[in-house]
Amino acid sequence: FIRFFSDPSKLSTIAYSLVIALITTIASLAIAYPVAYILARSKMRKKFVLLLLFVTPMWINFVLRVNAIRELLNWIGLLGETNYFNTIFGMVYDFLPFMILPIYTSLLKIDPTLYEASSDLGAGWHKTFTRLTLPLSMPGIMSGITMVFVPALTTFAISTFLGGGKVHLIGNIIEEEFTKAS
Repeated sequence: FIRFFSDPSKLSTIAYSLVIALITTIASLAIAYPVAYILARSKMRKKFVLLLLFVTPMWINFVLRVNAIRELLNWIGLLGETNYFNTIFGMVYDFLPFMILPIYTSLLKIDPTLYEASSDLGAGWHKTFTRLTLPLSMPGIMSGITMVFVPALTTFAISTFLGGGKVHLIGNIIEEEFTKAS
């Protein structure tokens, strides 16, 4: 531990990993919360189909998903230019369902009569959201943050495939230590 934490390159890798994981988590939350809110509050009969569209990519092998994103970024012309953007984009795409599902579940559990009571008591949309919806969905938000932040912090495949070998995260250090030991 002393050797690990006294190495400046490993400390900078930890710092980069924390920043990238934080950006990935915030971006995922910014996308997932409105999606989950719209799905949970909509009156559509077939809203499970929309939810299925977000969850279906989780059924595909992780490496295939990362390669698909790599090909898409290559086709657009972004592969190799902005390595950190590619890595964050790939992580957000890959971990987004892990943010949507817990938030969606917590929003579904909110009793609809609470919204009616809030309206009857004269609260507007903003006050209802900040005083009712957001606090009651906090367990789902915290679960989603945990389910995105930890994998984003320790991933190595996404940074290797999409970062072009220029993005080095904690997961890459762990991979290197395992491959050196064997």
